[in-house]
Amino acid sequence: MEKPAIEGGTPVRETKLFYGHQYIDEADVKAVSEVLMSDYLTCGPKITELEERLCALTGAKYAVVCSNGTAALHIAALAAGVGEGDELITTPITFAASANCALYCGAKPVFADINPRTYNISPECVAEKITDKTKAVVAVDFTGQAVELAPLLKLCQEKGIVLIEDGAHSIGTKYNKTPVGSIADMTTFSFHPVKTVTGGEGGAVLTNREDLYEKLLLYRSHGITKDARFYQKESHGPWYHEQIDLGYNYRITDMQCALILSQLDKLALFAKRRREIVEQYNAAFRSMPELFVQEEIAESDTVRHLYILRIVPERLSIDRKGFFEALGAENIACNVHYIPVYWHPYYEKLGYEKGLCPNAEKLYNEMLSLPLYYSLTDGDVADVIAAVKKIVAYYARPCKM
Repeated sequence: MEKPAIEGGTPVRETKLFYGHQYIDEADVKAVSEVLMSDYLTCGPKITELEERLCALTGAKYAVVCSNGTAALHIAALAAGVGEGDELITTPITFAASANCALYCGAKPVFADINPRTYNISPECVAEKITDKTKAVVAVDFTGQAVELAPLLKLCQEKGIVLIEDGAHSIGTKYNKTPVGSIADMTTFSFHPVKTVTGGEGGAVLTNREDLYEKLLLYRSHGITKDARFYQKESHGPWYHEQIDLGYNYRITDMQCALILSQLDKLALFAKRRREIVEQYNAAFRSMPELFVQEEIAESDTVRHLYILRIVPERLSIDRKGFFEALGAENIACNVHYIPVYWHPYYEKLGYEKGLCPNAEKLYNEMLSLPLYYSLTDGDVADVIAAVKKIVAYYARPCKM
Protein backbone atom coordinates (compact mmCIF):
# COMPACT_ATOMS: atom_id res chain seq x y z
CA MET A 1 0.00 0.00 0.00
CA GLU A 2 1.36 3.40 -1.01
CA LYS A 3 2.07 5.67 1.94
CA PRO A 4 0.53 9.20 1.83
CA ALA A 5 2.94 12.13 1.72
CA ILE A 6 1.76 13.27 5.16
CA GLU A 7 2.98 9.91 6.51
CA GLY A 8 6.36 10.22 4.79
CA GLY A 9 5.47 9.02 1.29
CA THR A 10 6.05 10.78 -2.04
CA PRO A 11 3.46 13.40 -3.13
CA VAL A 12 1.43 12.63 -6.25
CA ARG A 13 2.75 15.85 -7.83
CA GLU A 14 5.73 18.14 -7.36
CA THR A 15 3.94 21.47 -7.78
CA LYS A 16 0.93 22.86 -5.93
CA LEU A 17 -2.44 22.64 -7.65
CA PHE A 18 -4.81 25.40 -6.55
CA TYR A 19 -8.48 24.71 -5.81
CA GLY A 20 -9.69 27.63 -7.96
CA HIS A 21 -8.19 29.94 -10.57
CA GLN A 22 -9.38 32.47 -13.11
CA TYR A 23 -8.68 32.04 -16.84
CA ILE A 24 -7.59 35.23 -18.62
CA ASP A 25 -6.66 35.24 -22.31
CA GLU A 26 -5.51 37.85 -24.84
CA ALA A 27 -9.10 38.70 -25.76
CA ASP A 28 -9.76 39.64 -22.12
CA VAL A 29 -6.63 41.82 -21.97
CA LYS A 30 -7.56 43.50 -25.26
CA ALA A 31 -11.12 44.22 -24.08
CA VAL A 32 -9.91 45.91 -20.89
CA SER A 33 -7.14 47.79 -22.71
CA GLU A 34 -9.63 49.25 -25.16
CA VAL A 35 -11.68 50.66 -22.30
CA LEU A 36 -8.56 52.11 -20.68
CA MET A 37 -7.92 54.06 -23.87
CA SER A 38 -11.56 55.15 -24.26
CA ASP A 39 -13.44 58.17 -22.93
CA TYR A 40 -15.20 56.23 -20.14
CA LEU A 41 -13.61 54.28 -17.33
CA THR A 42 -16.86 54.18 -15.36
CA CYS A 43 -20.51 55.17 -15.87
CA GLY A 44 -20.02 54.50 -19.57
CA PRO A 45 -21.49 52.32 -22.33
CA LYS A 46 -20.03 49.00 -21.14
CA ILE A 47 -22.40 49.02 -18.17
CA THR A 48 -25.47 49.00 -20.40
CA GLU A 49 -23.82 46.56 -22.80
CA LEU A 50 -23.23 44.06 -19.99
CA GLU A 51 -26.74 44.47 -18.63
CA GLU A 52 -28.19 43.80 -22.07
CA ARG A 53 -25.91 40.80 -22.52
CA LEU A 54 -27.00 39.27 -19.22
CA CYS A 55 -30.64 39.71 -20.21
CA ALA A 56 -29.96 38.00 -23.54
CA LEU A 57 -28.13 35.17 -21.77
CA THR A 58 -30.79 34.48 -19.17
CA GLY A 59 -34.04 35.69 -20.68
CA ALA A 60 -34.58 38.17 -17.86
CA LYS A 61 -36.22 41.49 -18.78
CA TYR A 62 -33.97 43.66 -16.64
CA ALA A 63 -30.43 43.54 -15.25
CA VAL A 64 -28.59 45.91 -12.92
CA VAL A 65 -24.83 45.37 -12.65
CA CYS A 66 -22.99 46.48 -9.53
CA SER A 67 -19.69 46.34 -7.67
CA ASN A 68 -19.83 42.78 -6.30
CA GLY A 69 -22.10 39.91 -5.36
CA THR A 70 -22.58 41.18 -1.82
CA ALA A 71 -23.77 44.55 -3.12
CA ALA A 72 -26.14 42.67 -5.43
CA LEU A 73 -27.68 40.83 -2.48
CA HIS A 74 -27.96 44.05 -0.47
CA ILE A 75 -29.83 46.00 -3.14
CA ALA A 76 -32.01 42.97 -3.90
CA ALA A 77 -33.03 42.78 -0.24
CA LEU A 78 -33.72 46.52 -0.20
CA ALA A 79 -35.79 46.28 -3.39
CA ALA A 80 -37.75 43.42 -1.80
CA GLY A 81 -38.70 45.79 1.00
CA VAL A 82 -36.70 44.00 3.69
CA GLY A 83 -36.43 46.31 6.69
CA GLU A 84 -36.45 46.74 10.44
CA GLY A 85 -38.30 43.94 12.22
CA ASP A 86 -38.58 41.71 9.14
CA GLU A 87 -37.16 38.21 8.69
CA LEU A 88 -35.24 36.79 5.73
CA ILE A 89 -34.83 33.02 5.36
CA THR A 90 -31.65 31.57 3.90
CA THR A 91 -29.32 28.57 4.11
CA PRO A 92 -26.41 28.30 6.54
CA ILE A 93 -24.25 26.62 3.88
CA THR A 94 -23.28 29.77 2.03
CA PHE A 95 -20.95 32.72 2.15
CA ALA A 96 -21.96 35.09 4.94
CA ALA A 97 -23.29 37.74 2.52
CA SER A 98 -26.43 35.69 1.82
CA ALA A 99 -27.47 36.26 5.44
CA ASN A 100 -25.67 39.57 6.06
CA CYS A 101 -27.89 41.27 3.49
CA ALA A 102 -30.74 40.93 6.00
CA LEU A 103 -28.67 42.52 8.75
CA TYR A 104 -27.71 45.41 6.46
CA CYS A 105 -31.43 46.17 6.20
CA GLY A 106 -32.12 45.89 9.94
CA ALA A 107 -33.83 42.52 9.51
CA LYS A 108 -33.22 39.13 11.11
CA PRO A 109 -31.66 36.22 9.18
CA VAL A 110 -33.49 32.94 9.75
CA PHE A 111 -31.70 29.73 8.78
CA ALA A 112 -33.48 26.80 7.14
CA ASP A 113 -31.78 23.42 6.89
CA ILE A 114 -30.56 21.77 3.70
CA ASN A 115 -31.43 18.64 1.77
CA PRO A 116 -28.66 16.28 3.00
CA ARG A 117 -28.16 14.76 -0.46
CA THR A 118 -28.21 17.82 -2.75
CA TYR A 119 -26.88 20.30 -0.14
CA ASN A 120 -29.32 23.00 -1.27
CA ILE A 121 -31.89 24.63 0.99
CA SER A 122 -34.90 22.41 1.63
CA PRO A 123 -38.28 23.88 0.57
CA GLU A 124 -39.92 21.91 3.40
CA CYS A 125 -37.56 23.48 5.94
CA VAL A 126 -38.21 26.92 4.46
CA ALA A 127 -41.95 26.38 4.91
CA GLU A 128 -41.43 25.52 8.58
CA LYS A 129 -39.53 28.78 9.17
CA ILE A 130 -42.06 31.18 7.63
CA THR A 131 -43.78 33.60 10.02
CA ASP A 132 -45.82 36.74 9.57
CA LYS A 133 -42.50 38.63 9.70
CA THR A 134 -40.96 36.82 6.72
CA LYS A 135 -40.31 39.26 3.88
CA ALA A 136 -37.94 37.34 1.61
CA VAL A 137 -36.17 34.04 0.99
CA VAL A 138 -32.59 33.98 -0.29
CA ALA A 139 -32.15 30.54 -1.88
CA VAL A 140 -28.54 29.75 -2.79
CA ASP A 141 -27.64 27.64 -5.82
CA PHE A 142 -24.88 25.92 -3.87
CA THR A 143 -22.04 24.57 -6.07
CA GLY A 144 -23.96 25.80 -9.14
CA GLN A 145 -26.88 23.37 -8.85
CA ALA A 146 -30.21 25.17 -9.07
CA VAL A 147 -32.36 25.14 -5.96
CA GLU A 148 -35.80 23.55 -6.16
CA LEU A 149 -37.30 26.63 -7.75
CA ALA A 150 -40.78 25.33 -8.53
CA PRO A 151 -41.79 24.51 -4.93
CA LEU A 152 -39.98 27.56 -3.58
CA LEU A 153 -41.74 29.89 -6.02
CA LYS A 154 -45.11 28.32 -5.26
CA LEU A 155 -44.52 28.68 -1.52
CA CYS A 156 -43.34 32.29 -1.77
CA GLN A 157 -46.20 33.31 -4.07
CA GLU A 158 -48.76 31.75 -1.71
CA LYS A 159 -47.28 33.62 1.26
CA GLY A 160 -46.60 36.93 -0.51
CA ILE A 161 -42.83 36.57 0.00
CA VAL A 162 -40.13 37.72 -2.42
CA LEU A 163 -37.87 34.93 -3.70
CA ILE A 164 -34.26 36.00 -4.26
CA GLU A 165 -32.12 33.37 -5.95
CA ASP A 166 -28.47 33.72 -4.97
CA GLY A 167 -26.87 32.60 -8.21
CA ALA A 168 -23.29 33.49 -7.26
CA HIS A 169 -22.31 29.91 -8.19
CA SER A 170 -24.72 29.21 -11.02
CA ILE A 171 -24.30 31.42 -14.08
CA GLY A 172 -25.00 29.19 -17.09
CA THR A 173 -27.12 26.70 -15.12
CA LYS A 174 -30.65 25.94 -16.30
CA TYR A 175 -33.70 24.82 -14.33
CA ASN A 176 -36.24 22.87 -16.37
CA LYS A 177 -34.42 24.16 -19.49
CA THR A 178 -34.84 27.79 -18.42
CA PRO A 179 -31.66 29.75 -17.59
CA VAL A 180 -31.09 30.76 -13.99
CA GLY A 181 -31.67 34.50 -13.81
CA SER A 182 -35.15 34.65 -15.27
CA ILE A 183 -37.15 32.49 -12.85
CA ALA A 184 -37.09 33.92 -9.31
CA ASP A 185 -38.36 37.40 -8.43
CA MET A 186 -34.72 38.45 -8.44
CA THR A 187 -31.48 36.57 -9.10
CA THR A 188 -28.03 37.77 -8.07
CA PHE A 189 -24.71 36.90 -9.72
CA SER A 190 -21.10 37.30 -8.60
CA PHE A 191 -18.05 37.77 -10.81
CA HIS A 192 -15.33 37.08 -8.23
CA PRO A 193 -12.16 35.46 -9.68
CA VAL A 194 -12.97 31.93 -8.47
CA LYS A 195 -16.40 32.02 -10.16
CA THR A 196 -17.04 30.59 -13.64
CA VAL A 197 -16.93 34.09 -15.17
CA THR A 198 -14.95 36.92 -13.59
CA GLY A 199 -14.52 40.68 -13.71
CA GLY A 200 -12.01 40.69 -10.85
CA GLU A 201 -15.03 41.74 -8.82
CA GLY A 202 -18.55 42.51 -9.88
CA GLY A 203 -22.16 41.55 -9.35
CA ALA A 204 -25.58 41.76 -10.94
CA VAL A 205 -29.27 41.52 -10.09
CA LEU A 206 -31.74 40.25 -12.69
CA THR A 207 -35.51 40.51 -12.58
CA ASN A 208 -38.61 40.45 -14.77
CA ARG A 209 -40.40 43.03 -12.63
CA GLU A 210 -40.16 46.68 -13.60
CA ASP A 211 -41.00 47.89 -10.09
CA LEU A 212 -38.05 45.98 -8.64
CA TYR A 213 -35.77 47.11 -11.47
CA GLU A 214 -36.47 50.78 -10.77
CA LYS A 215 -35.66 50.30 -7.08
CA LEU A 216 -32.46 48.40 -7.89
CA LEU A 217 -31.23 51.27 -10.08
CA LEU A 218 -31.80 53.74 -7.27
CA TYR A 219 -30.14 51.67 -4.54
CA ARG A 220 -27.10 50.98 -6.74
CA SER A 221 -26.43 54.68 -7.38
CA HIS A 222 -26.91 56.73 -4.20
CA GLY A 223 -30.71 56.85 -4.52
CA ILE A 224 -30.19 59.43 -7.26
CA THR A 225 -32.20 59.49 -10.50
CA LYS A 226 -32.08 61.44 -13.75
CA ASP A 227 -35.40 59.96 -14.84
CA ALA A 228 -37.90 62.83 -14.96
CA ARG A 229 -40.78 60.43 -14.25
CA PHE A 230 -39.62 60.23 -10.65
CA TYR A 231 -38.80 63.89 -10.00
CA GLN A 232 -40.51 65.35 -6.98
CA LYS A 233 -39.63 68.93 -7.91
CA GLU A 234 -39.42 70.93 -11.11
CA SER A 235 -36.29 70.36 -13.16
CA HIS A 236 -33.68 73.14 -13.20
CA GLY A 237 -32.35 72.13 -16.62
CA PRO A 238 -30.57 69.34 -18.56
CA TRP A 239 -28.09 68.77 -15.72
CA TYR A 240 -30.81 68.19 -13.15
CA HIS A 241 -31.08 65.08 -10.97
CA GLU A 242 -32.68 64.24 -7.64
CA GLN A 243 -31.88 62.04 -4.69
CA ILE A 244 -35.22 60.50 -3.84
CA ASP A 245 -34.04 57.68 -1.58
CA LEU A 246 -30.95 56.65 0.38
CA GLY A 247 -28.86 54.47 -1.89
CA TYR A 248 -25.23 53.40 -2.11
CA ASN A 249 -22.23 53.75 -4.37
CA TYR A 250 -22.39 50.20 -5.68
CA ARG A 251 -21.42 51.09 -9.25
CA ILE A 252 -19.15 48.88 -11.34
CA THR A 253 -16.51 50.21 -13.74
CA ASP A 254 -16.47 49.91 -17.52
CA MET A 255 -13.15 48.10 -17.23
CA GLN A 256 -14.73 45.34 -15.16
CA CYS A 257 -17.74 45.15 -17.47
CA ALA A 258 -15.47 44.81 -20.48
CA LEU A 259 -13.70 41.88 -18.83
CA ILE A 260 -16.98 40.19 -17.90
CA LEU A 261 -18.30 40.66 -21.44
CA SER A 262 -15.17 39.04 -22.85
CA GLN A 263 -15.43 36.22 -20.33
CA LEU A 264 -19.05 35.60 -21.29
CA ASP A 265 -17.85 34.91 -24.82
CA LYS A 266 -16.16 31.84 -23.32
CA LEU A 267 -18.98 30.74 -21.01
CA ALA A 268 -19.89 27.75 -23.19
CA LEU A 269 -16.26 26.58 -23.16
CA PHE A 270 -15.98 27.13 -19.42
CA ALA A 271 -19.21 25.21 -18.82
CA LYS A 272 -18.19 22.31 -21.06
CA ARG A 273 -14.84 21.87 -19.34
CA ARG A 274 -16.29 22.12 -15.84
CA ARG A 275 -18.84 19.44 -16.71
CA GLU A 276 -16.08 17.18 -18.06
CA ILE A 277 -14.10 17.50 -14.82
CA VAL A 278 -17.17 16.83 -12.68
CA GLU A 279 -17.90 13.71 -14.73
CA GLN A 280 -14.33 12.47 -14.21
CA TYR A 281 -14.52 13.03 -10.47
CA ASN A 282 -17.95 11.40 -10.21
CA ALA A 283 -16.83 8.36 -12.18
CA ALA A 284 -13.83 7.94 -9.91
CA PHE A 285 -15.57 8.46 -6.57
CA ARG A 286 -19.16 7.29 -7.00
CA SER A 287 -18.44 3.62 -6.28
CA MET A 288 -16.20 4.27 -3.26
CA PRO A 289 -18.07 3.53 0.00
CA GLU A 290 -15.76 5.92 1.90
CA LEU A 291 -17.04 8.89 -0.11
CA PHE A 292 -20.43 10.41 -0.91
CA VAL A 293 -21.04 12.17 -4.24
CA GLN A 294 -23.42 15.14 -4.25
CA GLU A 295 -26.76 14.31 -5.85
CA GLU A 296 -28.38 16.53 -8.45
CA ILE A 297 -32.07 17.10 -9.03
CA ALA A 298 -33.31 16.15 -12.50
CA GLU A 299 -34.48 19.72 -13.16
CA SER A 300 -30.99 21.24 -12.86
CA ASP A 301 -28.71 21.32 -15.90
CA THR A 302 -25.77 22.43 -13.82
CA VAL A 303 -22.64 24.42 -14.57
CA ARG A 304 -20.71 23.50 -11.46
CA HIS A 305 -18.73 26.15 -9.61
CA LEU A 306 -17.57 23.84 -6.79
CA TYR A 307 -16.92 20.14 -6.53
CA ILE A 308 -17.73 18.91 -3.03
CA LEU A 309 -15.98 15.77 -1.81
CA ARG A 310 -17.81 14.36 1.21
CA ILE A 311 -16.21 11.73 3.37
CA VAL A 312 -18.11 8.97 5.17
CA PRO A 313 -16.59 9.21 8.68
CA GLU A 314 -17.54 5.67 9.69
CA ARG A 315 -15.45 4.32 6.81
CA LEU A 316 -12.23 6.25 7.51
CA SER A 317 -9.80 6.48 10.40
CA ILE A 318 -9.19 10.20 9.76
CA ASP A 319 -11.63 13.08 9.92
CA ARG A 320 -12.21 15.89 7.43
CA LYS A 321 -9.33 17.98 8.85
CA GLY A 322 -6.98 15.02 8.48
CA PHE A 323 -8.16 14.41 4.92
CA PHE A 324 -7.72 18.11 4.08
CA GLU A 325 -4.17 18.14 5.43
CA ALA A 326 -3.32 14.87 3.69
CA LEU A 327 -4.43 16.30 0.33
CA GLY A 328 -2.34 19.39 0.97
CA ALA A 329 0.71 17.22 1.57
CA GLU A 330 0.08 15.66 -1.86
CA ASN A 331 0.24 19.24 -3.28
CA ILE A 332 -3.51 19.29 -3.92
CA ALA A 333 -4.92 22.52 -2.48
CA CYS A 334 -8.53 22.27 -1.41
CA ASN A 335 -10.95 24.43 0.56
CA VAL A 336 -14.11 24.11 2.63
CA HIS A 337 -17.37 25.77 1.53
CA TYR A 338 -18.78 26.79 3.94
CA ILE A 339 -18.64 27.17 7.70
CA PRO A 340 -22.32 27.40 8.73
CA VAL A 341 -22.99 31.13 8.84
CA TYR A 342 -24.47 31.13 12.33
CA TRP A 343 -21.32 29.48 13.73
CA HIS A 344 -19.36 32.69 13.14
CA PRO A 345 -18.60 34.69 16.32
CA TYR A 346 -20.59 37.71 15.10
CA TYR A 347 -23.71 35.58 14.78
CA GLU A 348 -23.09 33.92 18.13
CA LYS A 349 -23.13 37.41 19.67
CA LEU A 350 -26.56 37.89 18.09
CA GLY A 351 -27.83 34.82 19.94
CA TYR A 352 -27.53 32.09 17.30
CA GLU A 353 -26.43 28.68 18.58
CA LYS A 354 -25.17 25.42 17.14
CA GLY A 355 -27.81 22.81 16.45
CA LEU A 356 -30.16 24.98 14.37
CA CYS A 357 -29.63 23.03 11.15
CA PRO A 358 -28.36 19.48 11.82
CA ASN A 359 -28.04 18.46 8.16
CA ALA A 360 -25.96 21.54 7.36
CA GLU A 361 -23.72 21.04 10.38
CA LYS A 362 -23.12 17.38 9.55
CA LEU A 363 -22.24 18.30 5.96
CA TYR A 364 -19.79 20.94 7.13
CA ASN A 365 -17.91 18.40 9.26
CA GLU A 366 -17.57 15.96 6.36
CA MET A 367 -16.90 18.03 3.24
CA LEU A 368 -14.14 19.76 1.33
CA SER A 369 -13.88 21.36 -2.12
CA LEU A 370 -11.61 19.85 -4.78
CA PRO A 371 -9.95 21.85 -7.59
CA LEU A 372 -12.41 22.78 -10.34
CA TYR A 373 -11.71 25.34 -13.06
CA TYR A 374 -11.40 25.67 -16.81
CA SER A 375 -7.61 25.45 -17.13
CA LEU A 376 -7.24 22.18 -15.19
CA THR A 377 -5.69 19.60 -17.50
CA ASP A 378 -6.69 15.96 -17.60
CA GLY A 379 -3.33 15.29 -15.95
CA ASP A 380 -4.22 17.66 -13.11
CA VAL A 381 -7.56 15.95 -12.64
CA ALA A 382 -5.85 12.55 -12.65
CA ASP A 383 -3.50 13.79 -9.91
CA VAL A 384 -6.45 14.89 -7.76
CA ILE A 385 -8.18 11.54 -8.22
CA ALA A 386 -4.95 9.64 -7.49
CA ALA A 387 -4.37 11.67 -4.31
CA VAL A 388 -7.91 11.07 -3.05
CA LYS A 389 -7.76 7.35 -3.76
CA LYS A 390 -4.33 7.07 -2.15
CA ILE A 391 -5.56 8.69 1.07
CA VAL A 392 -8.77 6.66 1.14
CA ALA A 393 -6.90 3.39 0.61
CA TYR A 394 -4.46 4.11 3.44
CA TYR A 395 -7.02 5.28 6.01
CA ALA A 396 -10.01 3.09 5.08
CA ARG A 397 -11.55 1.12 7.93
CA PRO A 398 -12.13 -2.59 7.30
CA CYS A 399 -15.71 -3.29 6.25
CA LYS A 400 -17.76 -5.06 8.90
CA MET A 401 -19.46 -8.20 7.64
